[in-house]
Amino acid sequence: MIRNDFPIFSSEDGDVIYLDNACQTFRPRQVIDAMNEYYELYPACGGRSVHRLATRVSIKLEEAREKVARFIGCDDPDCIIFTRGCTEALNMVAKGRLLKDGDQVLTTDMEHNSNHVPWLQLAKYQDVRHRILETPPSGIFDMDRFRHALDGTALVSMVHTNNITGTSVPAKEIVEEAHDRGALVCFDGAQSTPHQRIDVKDLDVDIFAFSAHKMLGPSGMGVLYAKMEVLERMEPLIGGGGGVGLTTYDRAEFLPPPERFESGLMNYSGIIGTGAAVDYLTGVGMDAIQEHERRLNDIVTSGLKDLPGISILPPVDPSLRSGIFSFNLQRMSSHDIAMIIDDMAKVLIRSGMHCVHPYFITRKIDGCARASFYLYNTEDEARRFVEAVRELAAVFSG
Repeated sequence: MIRNDFPIFSSEDGDVIYLDNACQTFRPRQVIDAMNEYYELYPACGGRSVHRLATRVSIKLEEAREKVARFIGCDDPDCIIFTRGCTEALNMVAKGRLLKDGDQVLTTDMEHNSNHVPWLQLAKYQDVRHRILETPPSGIFDMDRFRHALDGTALVSMVHTNNITGTSVPAKEIVEEAHDRGALVCFDGAQSTPHQRIDVKDLDVDIFAFSAHKMLGPSGMGVLYAKMEVLERMEPLIGGGGGVGLTTYDRAEFLPPPERFESGLMNYSGIIGTGAAVDYLTGVGMDAIQEHERRLNDIVTSGLKDLPGISILPPVDPSLRSGIFSFNLQRMSSHDIAMIIDDMAKVLIRSGMHCVHPYFITRKIDGCARASFYLYNTEDEARRFVEAVRELAAVFSG
């Protein structure tokens, strides 16, 4: 049974119903053991020293890079850059000098701050236009609006699956349309990579970023994938040891990718743990995970959609919302919902604006409560969540 692999379920808090997986997932013992093995058996620097411990670290890092590449359908492991998270990866794109003065970047009104704030920062020191594509009230991506907004766009940078409603954009169609206009495409895959099969080669996407901590991996770890021709154009976000070859007092010779983007001492245990997380997910199967989450979302949606006083952020159809269920209850703030449902039923959910402030502000919504499911959640937990929300509504929102 999958839950037996997760130490949290044997702890004093093992009876909680954890539905905050879109924020961060639990880690299985296999990931924890892989990370601890580094600290216990070969706690040395990779890529620098030539002794046996350092060599073992280097081998483990490249094994992890190859695992991640295979996991997202990438043929060339050198196109995989390890970062401190999806946020850093997207900042590397925005500040990597891919755009020239006068260029336009196109995002959506559903972007996490990680794919919103860097473009605001870029506009302060470079003449780059930032255009934001509005999502219709249905919550479904509008391809016609996208086509019209493409004129003059040099880079499309969009969330693949958003963290508010769980809807995904038609990625392959977006890439095809953008490439026909000569634009690059970057996807924020933080909420898609843990939950569905990703094939960057089939998508033909130029840049793809995601975090490890949302897919059973360690915190402080992320991945940036980009086509080699894109990486060769990008300037590294930071410079230092490990990312350069020969330096003189007046110049630095940067190494080829991926080293040029990985200056400084890397999070070796985190990289190894990321590889272990990918192994675990591969063993379970991404198609099985996706189907399991949809089944849980269907149970929750069916049990709550007709509850008086509830409003589900559109679309209501659970098949379109991955493993995310975002809602509000009449006369209750989202933070009150989260705190009370934890206290009364040990159900752990997220509340607030979920780092997508403009989306809520423009729609005059004061945040929402969000339940998000993953592979270790059960159908019984989904039904208990429904019961808890119904009880909450009866007592505080009726």
